[in-house]
Amino acid sequence: MTADPAPIRRPVRSFVLRAGRTTAGQQRALAELWPRWGLAFEPRPLDLDAVFGRRAARVLEIGFGDGELLCEMARAEPDSDFLGAEVHEPGVGHCLLLVERLGLTNVRLVRHDAVEVLREQIPAGALDAVNLFFPDPWPKKRHHKRRIVQPGFMRLVASRLKPGGRFHVATDWAAYAEHIAAVVAAEPAFEQPPVVPAARPRTRFERRGERLGHDVYERVWHRSTGPAG
Repeated sequence: MTADPAPIRRPVRSFVLRAGRTTAGQQRALAELWPRWGLAFEPRPLDLDAVFGRRAARVLEIGFGDGELLCEMARAEPDSDFLGAEVHEPGVGHCLLLVERLGLTNVRLVRHDAVEVLREQIPAGALDAVNLFFPDPWPKKRHHKRRIVQPGFMRLVASRLKPGGRFHVATDWAAYAEHIAAVVAAEPAFEQPPVVPAARPRTRFERRGERLGHDVYERVWHRSTGPAG
């Protein structure tokens, strides 16, 4: 059995809580829809079979923004369950509205720091995939320590993935893509080299970036199926 990695020391976080306008619709969603699709953060592992009412493949999206991609993927893969972690209240409210509008039953949300959700709420080996789409690149050198992809984070992700599970990343910052590739390459729990994933739904954010000429770097690493090192 693989031992849990040591707790990650986090003197800084990979996000900054910014004041944002929550619309009336989002406020309604947070009040009325959260009890159905939201999960409170608690420092103990979730029983995911009980949470979703079935046994299925499980996917965690870290920092789902407004939930557009999370919900599109959940709609496209009804036989899989999707858990999203996001700290920004307007985005959570928007995602809840999408879940309601699309009639999704395979989505649950946690409004909390995704690293703490992974460490405290996700059991070891419980996930089939972890998705990290367009994380904050923190481009200034003095802010690189805020980037979520760090060695301790990758050890934690590896511990929560099943053997063969996927770590799926997309970013439109070339320098951050290089950083991610180097960090994952140094983690022996992931097979090298990564693969280019199949097509997935694109967000408005991506389509806007494409119009501006931004290239998207997207790769999938697989958790090793061999014995733990």
